[in-house]
Amino acid sequence: MFGISFSELLLVGLVALLVLGPERLPGAARTAGLWIGRFKRSFNSIKMEVEREIGANDIRRQINMEHILKMEEEAKPIFNTNSSSALTPLSNEPATAAELPVHTQPSRAQ
Repeated sequence: MFGISFSELLLVGLVALLVLGPERLPGAARTAGLWIGRFKRSFNSIKMEVEREIGANDIRRQINMEHILKMEEEAKPIFNTNSSSALTPLSNEPATAAELPVHTQPSRAQ
């Protein structure tokens, strides 16, 4: 996890043996192990909570995207029928000049 090699662990153990002595070293090692275990459990708990929150946000985002896609699919036929009926004549015969829309441009005052 931190990249500590066996020789470094051996050096730390030797220094701890010299500083604490052989009588207090087992109790200190046990206490250090308990604290490390508590730290790992709390870290994992926080990590799981963050992952759960991120997962909840992803689910909300996915539901929102599905809702938008559903609305888009429902709207697509409406827009297609409106745009196609405005562009194509109802009969198969070509439109005459009288049937074509007249576009006028506003006159400009000079």
